[in-house]
Amino acid sequence: MSRHARADGRHVIVGLSGGVDSAVSAWLLREQGYRVSGVFMSNWTEDEQGYCTAAEDFQDARRVCEELDIPLHRVDFSAEYRDRVFQRFLADYAAGKTPNPDMLCNREIKFQPFREYALRLGADDIATGHYARIRHGDDGPELRLAADGNKDQTYFLAAVRREHLHRTMFPIGELTKPQVRELATRAGLPVHRKKDSTGICFIGEREFRDFLGRYLQPDPGPIVDDRGRQVGTHQGLMYYTLGQRRGLGIGGRRDAREAPWYVVAKDASRNILTASQDPSHPLLMSRRLRTAGFNWLASPPAPDAPLLARIRHRQSPQPCRARFDAEGVVVDFASPQRAVVAGQYCVLYDGPRCLGAGEILEAV
Repeated sequence: MSRHARADGRHVIVGLSGGVDSAVSAWLLREQGYRVSGVFMSNWTEDEQGYCTAAEDFQDARRVCEELDIPLHRVDFSAEYRDRVFQRFLADYAAGKTPNPDMLCNREIKFQPFREYALRLGADDIATGHYARIRHGDDGPELRLAADGNKDQTYFLAAVRREHLHRTMFPIGELTKPQVRELATRAGLPVHRKKDSTGICFIGEREFRDFLGRYLQPDPGPIVDDRGRQVGTHQGLMYYTLGQRRGLGIGGRRDAREAPWYVVAKDASRNILTASQDPSHPLLMSRRLRTAGFNWLASPPAPDAPLLARIRHRQSPQPCRARFDAEGVVVDFASPQRAVVAGQYCVLYDGPRCLGAGEILEAV
C-alpha cells in the first residue's frame, strides 16, 4: 500500500475495538504515513457473569498495537454510556418501543466523548473501523455508502451529528470484508481470524429476557388474535417486537391452523399483544411513517424528491419520497414496508449519499 500524499505525519487516533476491522484501519493509516495511536473504549463494567468480552478485546487491541508499534490508550466511558445510552434503552423498552442502542452508542459515545478525548490527546483526525465512506469538502463532511454493500454501516452512523464527522476517517470504506481479512493476514495482525462481534456488549450471548428483567418489571398480559380472541399470555410487551415469530408460546389450538404466529400489534395502553398467522397481515404493512425529528447530514432535498430509505440495517434501499417540517419527516414508500417499528430509525439516501436519520415515531 503506497503512502498517502495527505498524510504529512498527521496524528490519527483510531478507536480500536480488538477486532480485525479497526486493526486493519490502524495498519492502513500507518502504511500511508500517518502517525497513529489507538484508543480502547470501556463502555460497560457490570459483567458479573462473564458475558461481555471487553477484557479479551482489550488484550487483542494491545497485541495489535504491539505488532504495529503504536501507543494504546484505554479510557472508561461507562458512566457516559449508562447515562446517554443505557437509560434511554430502558426507557424506550418501558414505553413499548424497540430501541436501537447501536445508533445511540455511535452518536453519544464513539463520535462525541471519544472524539473529544482524542483531540485532547493531540489528534489531528480520528478514525474507526466502520464500513462507510466519507468525503470532506467545502460544504462539510459527506457520508456515503461503503464499497461492500453486505457490510455497509451507514445505517448505524446516520444519527451521528454532522459536526462530529469533521476530521473523521473510515479507512476500510473502500474495501470488502474478504479484502480486510487478506490485509490483516498479510500484515501479520494477531486478530486476522477473529470472528466478528455480534449483538451489543452489555447483552452479549446471554438470555435477553433475563437481562432485561433485571432492570424492568415484567407485566404479563393477554395475547389476542386479529378477531380479539385470547390465544395466549405474553410475559411483558417489552420482550416482543413487530413481526416476531419465535417465543410467543402459542400452539396446538383446535381453532387455528398448524402455522406460525406473528406479532402484528402492541397496545401499551391496554397491555395487549395481537398475533396473527398471516405473515403479511395488514397491521404489519405500512406505506408511510413519521419520524420524531431528523438528524440531517446534508442539506434537506426538495420536497417529494425521489429518495431511498432503510428502516433496518442491511435492508435493501427502498424507493420513497419524503416531506419534512420542524417536527420530523414523513416518508411515503413506493411499496408497503413490513414491520415498521417505533424506536428504530429511518435512514434516507440520495443515491450513495446518506442524508441522515430520524427515530421512527409511528407507522401510518
